[in-house]
Amino acid sequence: MSKSNVQQRFGAHMSIAGGLHLAFELAHAAGCDCLQIFVKNQRQWVAKPLDDASISAFGGAWKQSQITPIVAHATYLINLGAPDGDNRQKSIRATIDELERCEALGLLGLVLHPGAHLGAGVDEGIRRIAAGLDEIHKATSGFRTKVLLENTAGQGSTIGSKPAELRGIIDGVKAPERLGACIDTCHLFAAGYDLRDAGKYDEMMGEIDSTIGLARIACLHVNDSKAGCGSHLDRHEHIGEGQIGQAGFVRLLNDKRLAHIPRILETDKGDDGRSVELDMKNLATLRGYVSRQP
Repeated sequence: MSKSNVQQRFGAHMSIAGGLHLAFELAHAAGCDCLQIFVKNQRQWVAKPLDDASISAFGGAWKQSQITPIVAHATYLINLGAPDGDNRQKSIRATIDELERCEALGLLGLVLHPGAHLGAGVDEGIRRIAAGLDEIHKATSGFRTKVLLENTAGQGSTIGSKPAELRGIIDGVKAPERLGACIDTCHLFAAGYDLRDAGKYDEMMGEIDSTIGLARIACLHVNDSKAGCGSHLDRHEHIGEGQIGQAGFVRLLNDKRLAHIPRILETDKGDDGRSVELDMKNLATLRGYVSRQP
């Protein structure tokens, strides 16, 4: 690790209430360099198609900004690890729909929680997820937007808490070049990877590089953790106020191997879910950690 001359890009997940293009207003107010959004209501399986006016408004707002890249996060309802049945088919259709929306908007990637095996075992879950992604890729042939598999905290039967599990999915699909990865710091920590310790951090990075590959990582979710290391609890906390703390983030943010990868907050935004003040504070804390020693 060392300091890097690469301009690091920091951003946050922003609300699309009132229209996709309005996310840019919130992002500018918070001081974002990059951005994550939902491309539809994340609590619903189906939404009305994007119309030309919405796509045009989004593109116009993007052109007037310096914000890049932009990724979307898929609905949390999706579970590609589910067995054959209604939920699995809904999950496949919803992922196709969201990829179509991302492609129309010109987004870099769609961040996706791989899924849960629901008692069938990790190997079967990985097989199901890969098979689902093959169906999704077949229906979206030629798309530039990639699916970005996100590591998980390891709650319940969720798959992806170990980098090797994400690698298993990548190896299992017919078009691995269409998959990228999103690494979440809270999830890493909750899964048992201690970013605070120099030796353990280096072991973690070696494991990620030898399985997923650092070149495949398209974005980082920078979230502190309310719960302890190895807790398997996905509970985000404001930067520097959780269990990862300053030492873990300083170590990550000054790792030159990751300096080019956009960093995106997913921390609490207050009662209305739209508080840019909280994002401003977290972004300032993160930027303040750059070029410091852990």
